[in-house]
Amino acid sequence: MTAAAQDESTIDPAEVARFDALARDWWDPKGPMAVLHRFNPARLGFVRDLACERFSRDAKAVRPLDGLTLVDIGCGGGVLSEPMTRLGARVTGLDPATTNVEVARAHARTAGLSVDYRSETIESVVAGGERFDIVLAMEVVEHVTDMRAFVDACCAAMKPGGLLVMATLNRTMKSYALAIVGAEYVLGWLPRGTHDWQKFVTPEELEEAIAANGRAVTAREGVSYNPLADRWSRSADLDVNYMLAAVRTP
Repeated sequence: MTAAAQDESTIDPAEVARFDALARDWWDPKGPMAVLHRFNPARLGFVRDLACERFSRDAKAVRPLDGLTLVDIGCGGGVLSEPMTRLGARVTGLDPATTNVEVARAHARTAGLSVDYRSETIESVVAGGERFDIVLAMEVVEHVTDMRAFVDACCAAMKPGGLLVMATLNRTMKSYALAIVGAEYVLGWLPRGTHDWQKFVTPEELEEAIAANGRAVTAREGVSYNPLADRWSRSADLDVNYMLAAVRTP
């Protein structure tokens, strides 16, 4: 990717404004982000396990990611950045919504955690020459204006030997029924208009975009909701929520 391309933002201003308006409620477990808090353990475990495998760390250690650099793209209020910091990673959290960054910084200070939160895009960070051991783009790709350009920037942010983890929503009729009709209109788990089904990305499309950057996809997992147990868990079902991991060989 050229420097000029790296400088071009894939940010959708309407999406930024929507999440900026919700920023003050990021840490309310019963607020608009409640479903994300309940979803978080599944994606946290996925990232931790893959990172420990990739960098030969003990997943049972108190700080298994100690010393590794990590960028959390679209970090919001920091609900994933903070646990990654507790696992030992040196975390940079990026979010174009300035109120999100303010909320994240304040919460991290209260928690006694050091996280480098910035109101920047991954494109500008890559253009500045920064690279990371672990690149996270969790529930972001379905909100950008150009999926392929965004994936290009994420891949460019990886150090040699690095790990990329992305999570998003599959573009299926099942995802439309559950993630939009169910979650936004019937159950009210998310504010109406949070997602645009046309911007959902299939695993094949995301894998193709990652492979175009010379990165190898190494893991795929779904995240499914069990209404009887009222719990989200990792699964083999990629029809709605799914996560992909890729590596950059030296």
